[in-house]
Amino acid sequence: MTISTRGAGKAPAVLVLEDGRSFRGRAYGAVGETFGEAVFSTGMTGYQETLTDPSYHRQVVVMTAPHVGNTGVNDEDPESKRIWVSGYVVRDPARVPSNWRSRRSLDEELASQGVVGISGIDTRALTRHLRERGAMRVGIFSGNAVQDEGVLLAKVRQAPEMTGADLAAEVATKETYVVPAVGTRKFTVAAIDLGIKGMTPHRMAERGIEVHVLPATATLEDVYAVEPDGVFFSNGPGDPSTADHPVSVMRGVLERKTPLFGICFGNQILGRSLGFGTYKLKYGHRGINQPVQDRTTGKVEVTAHNHGFAVDAPLDRVSDTEFGRAEVSHVCLNDQVVEGLQLLDQPAFSVQYHPEAAAGPHDAAYLFDRFVTLMEGQRA
Repeated sequence: MTISTRGAGKAPAVLVLEDGRSFRGRAYGAVGETFGEAVFSTGMTGYQETLTDPSYHRQVVVMTAPHVGNTGVNDEDPESKRIWVSGYVVRDPARVPSNWRSRRSLDEELASQGVVGISGIDTRALTRHLRERGAMRVGIFSGNAVQDEGVLLAKVRQAPEMTGADLAAEVATKETYVVPAVGTRKFTVAAIDLGIKGMTPHRMAERGIEVHVLPATATLEDVYAVEPDGVFFSNGPGDPSTADHPVSVMRGVLERKTPLFGICFGNQILGRSLGFGTYKLKYGHRGINQPVQDRTTGKVEVTAHNHGFAVDAPLDRVSDTEFGRAEVSHVCLNDQVVEGLQLLDQPAFSVQYHPEAAAGPHDAAYLFDRFVTLMEGQRA
């Protein structure tokens, strides 16, 4: 990636997909070039949380909502210490942010962090193209980076694909840190950071849990050095088929029958640990308006998603695994994709979506209470 932060609002820009389709617009954020996997997010709010979610590492996010940036950027809502998207695509950026918490414009924040974006393109047409053709590699070029489109297309096709990408260690913490319980400490949880969002340990801390956040490279010995009442595996970027180390650690946790909870990438890790496969979705689920049914209660929740891979597990029966019986606990009502797993013979479950979603919705916040219940049951 090459970037400049000068003249972003006036520079011409072009977005080039790996199948050759292109869109011309104006630079937004930094000026230069960037590459990644083109994906779209259907959320109408929460763009700051999206940008700072480590799960979006090496992805160029297309916002389907036409007007973006109206509330600016504040210092309270980031999910991590930096923006992780590799590029950003919007149709109609706000000219002036208006919110009492705003400290700067979204354009300024993207430029200051070196994130190359593009505005003024038909994001509806681009989204329809990705729905029909699937997520694919893309490049955004602005200012002096704009060249003959044949040259730009060749650059895009040289960029790495998301399939086979092992990215969790690139976004995870390098050192263990602790998020203290709010009020009286009731439990201790070891959380494996595969790209964890800041709101996740906060949701646990609200329930009296002291959270020890460990690097993605943490060993089983590191996990149990914390003396945990439960173990958590976080969300994160990349292809779950490459995550052999987290799978190995999770299998060790399952062997010890310690209460276990996984979110997003953690759900895929549980799937692999139980012997199920994973596969890449055509264009994935990203946004904050996805309907999911909790099959254990029949309740339908509106949920936040960010995943391009899914677990391949049977929906119509209970499966026998090395760790006891397992079943699909949650399913997406749009396309019947597996959205949750649970073991029936020991305390372990996971969901593919994000119950901690800071920008909402909060329909699935009860899952943190379910984790607490598992730890209470184990202690009893």
